[in-house]
Amino acid sequence: MPVLPILLRAAMGMTLALGTYSGAMAEESDLRRLDTGDESRGWDAVGRLNMGQSSFCTGALIGPNLVLTAAHCLFDSTTGARIDAGEIEFLAGWRNGRAAAYRRIKRTVTHPQYIFGGGDKLTRVSYDLALLELERPIRLPSIHPFETDFLPVEGAEVGVVSYAKDRAEAPSLQELCHVLNREAALLVLSCSVDFGSSGAPIFSVRGGVARVVSVVSSKADFGGRDVALGTILQGPLQTLRASLAAESSHFQKSDPSQRAIEAGAGNSAKFIKP
Repeated sequence: MPVLPILLRAAMGMTLALGTYSGAMAEESDLRRLDTGDESRGWDAVGRLNMGQSSFCTGALIGPNLVLTAAHCLFDSTTGARIDAGEIEFLAGWRNGRAAAYRRIKRTVTHPQYIFGGGDKLTRVSYDLALLELERPIRLPSIHPFETDFLPVEGAEVGVVSYAKDRAEAPSLQELCHVLNREAALLVLSCSVDFGSSGAPIFSVRGGVARVVSVVSSKADFGGRDVALGTILQGPLQTLRASLAAESSHFQKSDPSQRAIEAGAGNSAKFIKP
């Protein structure tokens, strides 16, 4: 099988060289809109992040009071200014005009090596990660924070739940896409994403349980085919947790349920077959 160069035309219009990929382009499942309570059961910890009045991203609850998303979501795309935490709202399980829970954001932390609009573009993707602390924890029986997991290998099957342009009113599930390439601290994925999908959780599945392994950073071009670039969690997520902990003694005294989630215990969503 020929070895293909990976040339990625990222959202900013640049073509980026990212090594090679020698695997076959496997078939992916279609996006499936989760319109009903039955269809979205287990996925309500994924929500829409309203960034002020002008934009939105996708985020995922990884603790009762912590939402994981992309760092670039926290910046105004026109001015480059950081969006104030008080202007951000997390709508857990947002579906057709209603959310399972509404929470304002208390504070936000981006990776210290992420520079919006500056630095090497691939490096930017590698650190395009942020944690948002909710004003109040979400503790509802129907909403279970997701666990995080180790990095998937090249060729691994993954899935994504996201909101995006033209599908902003309900989440969509792509149950099957693939890791096409691992390059340094980022992933190239065959998952279908669009504007608004930034920050969406990428899941791997073990034993039928979905765990977050990456976060959508941007859309790119792979030999004429749309792909997603994802930020690797291992390392950067630990840095974010440490940054948040250093800013708040309250975070250092997290409750037992939070520690259990970080240790890999607790409930997680399962992929629901169509």
